[in-house]
Amino acid sequence: MSRNGPLALIFHTIFVIVMVAPILVVCLVAFTPEGFLSLPTNGFSLRWFRTIAQYPEFIHAFWVSLGLGALSSFVALLFAVPAALAIARYRFRGRDALAALFLSPLMIPHVVLGIAFLRFFTSAGLGGSFAALIIAHVIIVFPFALRLTLAAATGMDRTVEMAAVSLGAGGWTLFRRVTLPLILPGVISGWALAFIQSFDDLTMTVFLAAPGTETLPVRMFLYIQDNIDPLVTSVSACVIAVTMTALILLDRFYGLDRVLAGKGDTGR
Repeated sequence: MSRNGPLALIFHTIFVIVMVAPILVVCLVAFTPEGFLSLPTNGFSLRWFRTIAQYPEFIHAFWVSLGLGALSSFVALLFAVPAALAIARYRFRGRDALAALFLSPLMIPHVVLGIAFLRFFTSAGLGGSFAALIIAHVIIVFPFALRLTLAAATGMDRTVEMAAVSLGAGGWTLFRRVTLPLILPGVISGWALAFIQSFDDLTMTVFLAAPGTETLPVRMFLYIQDNIDPLVTSVSACVIAVTMTALILLDRFYGLDRVLAGKGDTGR
């Protein structure tokens, strides 16, 4: 097995630093005792983490984002799985056009989508509702769920399904016991990517969110319009900590390799 040369190691090191440095800076600023954005040169303080409790709208927005991301990515998967299986298995007229249509939200700027959704949902009487947010988020995260599920379905070994059919497995049993486990890594990865996209979206959601349905990115965006203090960095640090804790627990009790690549648990 070939080893990376010095230039490759230097490049990888610079790449990791560039990716991780902004996260570290945000986390460090969150511990500043000052009332303005600065690195904690005079000691660390939990002042701005305690301040989060004085702004319940941030906590409410977090739960809205969590519920919206989980629900919209789940609904997107309900459509992505059958669509991926149909595109991967069958050849029919308009197949490529249908696949391009499903992936088209990736090519439209979210500002344009936000304005279009705002006009449509307002005309339909759903302006500012949570249902409108779910529908809009399902549309924008559907391509992410579809692409990873489609990749798993395309590389699936059909002989296993044929063997199950020859042994008398019905349609639902075949899907539940054979097909779904084979494409499960792609399904889980698609759900995770769709959830991240939904949770993090601001450009489109800011057009649709109302005071009762503000997501966390929208709430943070509105806050920094009128305030310049480290509160937003402390909220960001909390989100980063929750994300890292979830990944560590998932890797500890199940294994990220099994979730993302479908590998067996051989090293535990």
